[in-house]
Amino acid sequence: MSDQQRTTRPRGYEMRKRAEDVGRTRQRIIEAAVHLHGTVGPASTSIAAIADRAGVTRLTVYRHFPDESALFAACSGHWLSRQELPRPEAWSAFDSPVERLTAGLTDLYRFYRAGEQMLALVIRDVHAVPQAIREARERMNRRYVEVLAGAWPDADADADAPVRRAVIGHAAAFTTWRSLCREQGLTDDEAVELMVVLVAAVGTTS
Repeated sequence: MSDQQRTTRPRGYEMRKRAEDVGRTRQRIIEAAVHLHGTVGPASTSIAAIADRAGVTRLTVYRHFPDESALFAACSGHWLSRQELPRPEAWSAFDSPVERLTAGLTDLYRFYRAGEQMLALVIRDVHAVPQAIREARERMNRRYVEVLAGAWPDADADADAPVRRAVIGHAAAFTTWRSLCREQGLTDDEAVELMVVLVAAVGTTS
């Protein structure tokens, strides 16, 4: 073995170990932020609290995440990666408006129930959520409504379309699910059935 090989291999090992240590530290910080966001909420989650839970200094947190948006994006991405997300592309397979709405709301309400604690705290503390994260969530919510409303014939030209779209948006909201299922005690299936009836009734009484 040459002198160069003797010096290169240990240095390469040290570099890999350092990279792994950095990665583990970053992951601890993210997991600490996720835990705090899901227990006390974003507004009550300080960098000091994240650092304490992760077992690092505040400086280390800032070294990995120079601003709040970067930390929140990593936290959000990590939490979402552990969820079974709604699949609007699967809803699109249903041509029948009622069948698509039923499939979509069933999927959304399942997701809301599974992620209820985090979703409730993030919505409560929306003022503390970085704008980029809020905008991404709003885009996804609009996507849900577009897919669900798009099953109705001539959805864009129909005079009832704006009202129907508003009712679908209401039905697809986390706050609606929580009101019906947590506050009023309906099951997810009962809430879905009720909202489908409500949306289907748009335009039938005029």
